[in-house]
Amino acid sequence: MSLSEVLKSGNYQLIDVREPMELEMDGSIEGAKNIPLGEVEDRQEEILSIEKPVVIFCRSGNRSGKALEYLNTQGLKDGYNGGGWAELKATIEANQGTF
Repeated sequence: MSLSEVLKSGNYQLIDVREPMELEMDGSIEGAKNIPLGEVEDRQEEILSIEKPVVIFCRSGNRSGKALEYLNTQGLKDGYNGGGWAELKATIEANQGTF
C-alpha cells in the first residue's frame, strides 16, 4: 500500500516524532501520538505493538525518516514516512471528505 492509500483508508496510527515544544509552537495533528525522536528507541515496543499501519511524521520528514529506518530494523512491518506535519495534515483533511 502507498501512503496515500493508507491515509484514504482511515485505518492508521499517526506518530509525531517532533519535540513537545514544537507541537506547542507549530501545532499538531488530531489523534497523533507524540513520541519524540530521542524516545523512539526506548518506546519501540509501544510502536511495534500497534496493529495497523504506522505513519511517522515530523517538521520536514528528516527525523521521521530516521525513526522509520530504525523501526524497520526492529521489525516494523507496516510503517510509512508521512513527511512534514503541515503537508500531512492538509492531505488528511483533504481525504476526510472521501471516507
